Amino acid sequence: MKITTRLSLAAAVAGLVLPLSGHALEFTGYLRSGIGESTSSGKQACFQLPGAQSKYRLGNECEQYAELDLRHDLFTFGDGSVLSIEGMAALYNEYNYSPKFTGDHGWARMNQLYAEWSKVPALYNGSLWAGRRFYKRNDIHISDFYYWNQSATGAGIEDMEIGGLKYSYAFSRKDSVFQEEYVNRHDFNVGGFDSNPGGELEFGVSYIDDPDRADSNSGWSTTVQHKQDNFLGLGGGNTFAVQYGRGPGTGLGYTGDVTLDRNNKSWRVVEYFDWQVTPRFGGQVQAVYQKDTRENGTDQDWLSVGIRPTYAFTNQFKLVTELGHDQVDADGGTRKLTKFTIAPTWSPAGPGFWERPEVRVYYTYAEWNAAAQRAANLIAAGSALSDTGTFGDARHGSNFGVQVEYWWK
Repeated sequence: MKITTRLSLAAAVAGLVLPLSGHALEFTGYLRSGIGESTSSGKQACFQLPGAQSKYRLGNECEQYAELDLRHDLFTFGDGSVLSIEGMAALYNEYNYSPKFTGDHGWARMNQLYAEWSKVPALYNGSLWAGRRFYKRNDIHISDFYYWNQSATGAGIEDMEIGGLKYSYAFSRKDSVFQEEYVNRHDFNVGGFDSNPGGELEFGVSYIDDPDRADSNSGWSTTVQHKQDNFLGLGGGNTFAVQYGRGPGTGLGYTGDVTLDRNNKSWRVVEYFDWQVTPRFGGQVQAVYQKDTRENGTDQDWLSVGIRPTYAFTNQFKLVTELGHDQVDADGGTRKLTKFTIAPTWSPAGPGFWERPEVRVYYTYAEWNAAAQRAANLIAAGSALSDTGTFGDARHGSNFGVQVEYWWK
């Protein structure tokens, strides 16, 4: 009886799978893993300035992280449109803890799980989607800063091509699996404006509904972004963006604090570009400035500038360095953090800046001022910059280690 039941189940599964065997199955992913220590004979502690929304990541990542993504085209219709499903599992675990991917030092999540009907003629070759997905993410690689990220649990219509422009609308209730409370959010984008040879403009507006909770408010934000190919003839691209938001829109790309009203505002300027001047010399540089005005007086200004140049001595050996500086003007004085990393790197895929995998041996040095340490003591006790962290009451420290980074498509 058990054998018969198992055979019947196997036949049913095969019946579901075999008709789909002619359709595309895509496996993509990302992996970051390694081991590191501090020169103070303690565990590696990463350097991030309190009040800064990102940190410079080379030799300054203290976790194992992986994303495993499967996308499958279920059916192609007669009009050329395609029905697909996609799912992504993500695993995170801090250094120096057993890789349980659960509890306070690790987690396992389904970052994406959605269905998409793409290339729909009735939607002007746009897509109709629903579920949890990464959606219109814009980030700076060297600091892993997602300054404009509309990822969501919701539904939407994406990239309808009308009059040479691409229109998108998304309704969502959660930015990510980490957002605890549901908030209705509407994102509208239009892109494809040919501003100049090789240049393109995109505009976006987000509106956040008042969730009708105690002291909650509605809010909004807007973003204007310009992308330029082959910037200054350096073989890379340039991105310039300006963002502004009020109330919960002060999240500038995310859903912000719903207790903030329209008298609270934030604006941000983002500039970064990549270069690959020769096959062996590439890199990325960034500058970010953000000003937050708060009714309760907790205003702050954040400035971040950094650069990561890479030079390949051979087709498979690079020297990668990174220099980054963050500064936050807030109550208690101006906080400052400067971090430098040098990383001899094996790059079996080639000498370019974006080639992966990379296996790096790194040394990182950072120094910070007294205001940064005081803020860390209040906001992030036990962190690298606090006097209860790995480096004690010193205002400098260094780490060393080995890391592999790999993404595949």
